[in-house]
Amino acid sequence: MFKGKKVLIFDMDGTLIDSVGVWNAVDEALIERLRTDGKTETEDVQRQRDAALRRFAAAESPYLEYCRFLKEKYGFEPDPEEVHTIRYGIAQDYLRDTVDYKPDADVFVKMLKERGFTLVIATTTRRDNMNVYRTQNRNIIEKANIDDYFSPVYTREDAREIKPNPEIYLRVMNEFGLTPAECLIFEDSLIGLEAAKRAGIESVAVYDRYSDHERDEINALADHRADNYAQLIRILEEETGGPASRQD
Repeated sequence: MFKGKKVLIFDMDGTLIDSVGVWNAVDEALIERLRTDGKTETEDVQRQRDAALRRFAAAESPYLEYCRFLKEKYGFEPDPEEVHTIRYGIAQDYLRDTVDYKPDADVFVKMLKERGFTLVIATTTRRDNMNVYRTQNRNIIEKANIDDYFSPVYTREDAREIKPNPEIYLRVMNEFGLTPAECLIFEDSLIGLEAAKRAGIESVAVYDRYSDHERDEINALADHRADNYAQLIRILEEETGGPASRQD
């Protein structure tokens, strides 16, 4: 898995951090607060969001278009821009206080850094949200500060089209002057793995329960699969000659 690799590229939400459920809670709260359609039932917000973002991937602002979709579907009164603002206002407490690394992800990141790999984040989350993770989220800062281990960090604003378009992964290769064989991508979702495949880069599917509805497609597309980071740590130790010192 790691032989010949120089740059390891990580998705953020659902891969490094346990956050997909948080965004589900945010969207459920948004719909409950703003809906005026007189109904009480809500569709599976995650599948609805994933389908909408796939459809709007080429838009200038996919998440704004997603908020426009929610407005039309549920009869929100505010305009899409205000819905967008309200959504991220709801999210702030979650991003700062609730979101955390997946178990052992921080240990894995430190071990990779010790072994000389260059670590990159390529995420479709907004730069403002990433800045909360980098500067305000104590769970992340105290375990493995993003700026100490990852450089560069690419966010939604760094690509014209979001995943499954491979643009961001092609940009990483171009800026580092690498071939696909020298890179390895860690993703949890089907759209992320589709982007990796389109870029021609080997991929690892990191298990996230919120992607179970696409599990068969994920397993078929990924080059490697990991149930958790403890498993990845064992593979890393086996392939690179035993355990490294682990920082607290």
